[in-house]
Amino acid sequence: MNPARLSLELLCHGLRLDAGSGADARATVLRRTRAGLGSGLEIAIPGARKTHRLNVPVDEQFAQASPWLLRTGADGYRVCDTRDGTEHAIDLVADPEWYDERTPAGTLLSDVGVLQGTYLGIYVGDVCAFWSGSGSSACGFCTTGRNVGHDEALQKSVDDVVHTARVAKERSGVTFVHLNTGYAGPDTVSVMHRYVRALKEEVGVLVGVQATPAADLAAYDTLRDLGVDHVSFCYEFHDPEVLEHWCPGKARAIGQDAYLDAIEHCAGVFGRGAVSGEIIAGVEPIETTLRAIDWIASVGAFPTVCVFRPTRGARMESLPSPDPDEMEVVFREVWNACRRHRVPVGLAPGIEVSLVLTPDDCADLIEKPPLGDRLWRAALAVGRIAAAPAFRRRMRPRNSSTRNSSTRNSSAQSSSTRRTD
Repeated sequence: MNPARLSLELLCHGLRLDAGSGADARATVLRRTRAGLGSGLEIAIPGARKTHRLNVPVDEQFAQASPWLLRTGADGYRVCDTRDGTEHAIDLVADPEWYDERTPAGTLLSDVGVLQGTYLGIYVGDVCAFWSGSGSSACGFCTTGRNVGHDEALQKSVDDVVHTARVAKERSGVTFVHLNTGYAGPDTVSVMHRYVRALKEEVGVLVGVQATPAADLAAYDTLRDLGVDHVSFCYEFHDPEVLEHWCPGKARAIGQDAYLDAIEHCAGVFGRGAVSGEIIAGVEPIETTLRAIDWIASVGAFPTVCVFRPTRGARMESLPSPDPDEMEVVFREVWNACRRHRVPVGLAPGIEVSLVLTPDDCADLIEKPPLGDRLWRAALAVGRIAAAPAFRRRMRPRNSSTRNSSTRNSSAQSSSTRRTD
C-alpha cells in the first residue's frame, strides 16, 4: 500500500493504540487547537518518493472501532491492519522541545502556535462570531469555540507571534506560517495585517492567510502588498443546500458566491497555484465534490480537500466517516485536476501538511503514471528549481535590522526615558 492510500485509510478509519505501543510516552500530545482538526496523533509515513506527514484521529469515537492498530516492536512502530494482518512501518513525530518554553511576555509557545506537519499554524483574532450565543451558526464540523481561549491562548500579541515563529524557524526549520481567523464581520481580513507585516519584516517566512471573504476584493491587493504568499478560502461544501445545513453562519452572512468570487479574484492577484479553495469530502455526494475540485483548479487555484472528520464535540460528531475507496477517487482527481488545468503545486520549499493530502501528496496515488502525467511531474521538478531563488528572497526578513520583541520593548523604554529627561 503506497503512503497516500495508507493516509486515506487512517484518516477515514482512525487508529487504535495498542496498550504496549508506548505512544503516550513518545508521541505528540493530543492538542485541540483552532478548529480541532489537528487533534490526532502526528506520524510520518515513509515512501519511495517522499515522507508523508499525517495527523491521525485516535481520540474520536469512530477511531475506537478502527481496523488499524498501532504496535511497536524491536524495529520501531508499525500500523497493523487487523483485517488481514498487513503491517506498515511508520514513525511517531514527537512535539518539539520549544513547545514548553515561554515568550518574553510569559505565554507558552504552544499556546500561540503548533506545528501541523512542518508548518506553523496560528489562530489570531477573537473567537469566530458564528460561535456567539448558543453557537447554532457555527460550522458543524468545527470546535473553534471550544478550543480557542481554552486549549490555546485567546489573545495573541504580535510580539508573541513573532517570537514563536522565529523559534519555530530557527529550531524546527519552519518555512511557512499559516494564519487563520474566525468571522468578524467587515474587519475579518484586516485582523491579519499587523501579524503579516511583523512576520515578513522581522522573521522572514512564507505567510499564508485564511479568512472569510472580504466584501471589497481590493482588500487582497493590500494583503499582496504586505507580502502574503498564499491565500485560502474554506467554503466547505459545493452544494449550496449542504452548506446551508451544516454551515448556516457562512451561508447566511457571507454566501457561497462570495467565496467563489474571492477564489477566482485572488488567483489573478496572487498568481496560479498561490490560492486554494478548501472543501470537505465525505459528506455531500462524491460527484459534487469532483465538480468542486475541477472548478477550483479551472480558475487557477488548487483544491485543498479535507477528509471529513467527525471531531469530538462538534455538531457533526455522530456522522459516519467516509469510505477510503471513495476518497481515493476524490484525491486522484485532486492531482489530475491540477495537472489538467496546469496549476503548479509543491513548489514552495519545506512544507509538508499533516491535516490533509495536498495535491503533491496525491501524486503517489497514481502508481503507473501515463506519459502526460510524467511530463507534468518533470515540469514541476524544473519549476521547483526555477522558483527556489524567489522563495529564498521572500523568506528573508524585510527589516534588515531584525529585532526580537525584547529588544523592541527595550528600545521603547529607552525612548521614553530620553523624552522624560
